[in-house]
Amino acid sequence: MELSVLAFAHEAAAILKPVVHAISSLGDLSVAGPSAAPIEPAPSAAPLSPIDVTPTGSPAGSHPAVNLSPIALFMNADIVVKIVMGVLLLASFWSWAIIIEKTGRLSRVKRQAERFEQLFWSGKSLDDLHSSLGSRGDSHPMAQVFTTAMREWRRSFEGGTVNAGLLPSVKDRIHKVMNVSIGREVGRLERQLGFLATVGSNAPFIGLFGTVWGIMNSFSSIAASHDTSLAVVAPGIAEALFATAMGLLAAIPASVAYNHLADGVGRFASRLEGFSDEFAAILSRQLDERAR
Repeated sequence: MELSVLAFAHEAAAILKPVVHAISSLGDLSVAGPSAAPIEPAPSAAPLSPIDVTPTGSPAGSHPAVNLSPIALFMNADIVVKIVMGVLLLASFWSWAIIIEKTGRLSRVKRQAERFEQLFWSGKSLDDLHSSLGSRGDSHPMAQVFTTAMREWRRSFEGGTVNAGLLPSVKDRIHKVMNVSIGREVGRLERQLGFLATVGSNAPFIGLFGTVWGIMNSFSSIAASHDTSLAVVAPGIAEALFATAMGLLAAIPASVAYNHLADGVGRFASRLEGFSDEFAAILSRQLDERAR
């Protein structure tokens, strides 16, 4: 019995000995662990250098500052655009000269007509009024109409009393000479107003021609330089648009002044016609009294 127990114990020890040896080997591996990899030193930082921010294709300083003042636009414009601008500038100056002269003259003749009408309706005799006008040398339109009618009146009575049968022809002659005088005086007031109408209607189209020509030259410059930057495009476009601006600058004052002056001359012509009708009625009454 004791021998069997000892044999069993010996066999069990022989079986467990490899297991214990394996367990001890695993313990050694877990304690040691894998060896850490060597740490390499960090690379040194690259030295800092200035960064070039200049855009590609547009080197710094390649496009100087653009001068868009009116004088610079005129001096740098194409020869055709310069001619257009010069014509429009002269038209504008001449238009303003006409506007100032006609405005002053129309105001002056209106004041003279008011003074003459006050003198005419003051009750003074026609012969005395005609003599005073001749001595003072008044040459305003209403005085000219009066003087022309009185001259024809006196010519009709140079041979003495007028026959009653000739009265209608005398009245007709007086009325005609006054109409002719009115037409002549109104024509003097309307002189050069046609130039204002021409400038007002045609100056924008002349400026537009300069604009079209300038834009064509700008497109040609863009195609030749292969550059569509604002510094290349802006000067030509500005010169072209400046021609249109000058056309409008000449046209707008001329058109407004023409309408104003033409209306003023028309009103004054109606005033002269009204005076001639009243004066013709007075002369007709006196002719009838002399024929009795």
